[in-house]
Amino acid sequence: MMANVNDKRPVNLDLTTIKFPVTALASISHRIAGVALFVALPILLWMLDRSLASPESFAQLQTLLSAPFAKLVIWGILAAVIYHLVAGVKHLIMDWGIGETLEGGRRFATASFIVSAVLIVLAGVWVW
Repeated sequence: MMANVNDKRPVNLDLTTIKFPVTALASISHRIAGVALFVALPILLWMLDRSLASPESFAQLQTLLSAPFAKLVIWGILAAVIYHLVAGVKHLIMDWGIGETLEGGRRFATASFIVSAVLIVLAGVWVW
């Protein structure tokens, strides 16, 4: 289909100026958390391997994980897990037909952000 030359509609290609609704932000964040978990999987598998290889490698891993940067990485991974889990539960509840209206979607998206934020802060307290 050819674009109409006389089409006067504005085209906004700058995504930073678009105000996304909270439901879109929740959906995009859920996908980003899923990608982050996929990227974190090799790190987690490596840590599992090191923790099970020998008592010496387990002690080395404990020493490594006591460093502030390692704690930050672990907290980031936990944050992705927590948000992805909370948003996934939100999707499951909505799949049951609860909160399928526009207002219900807004409330569930806002609630998932709030619940995730509280749990992520608690995870940070636990890690640090």
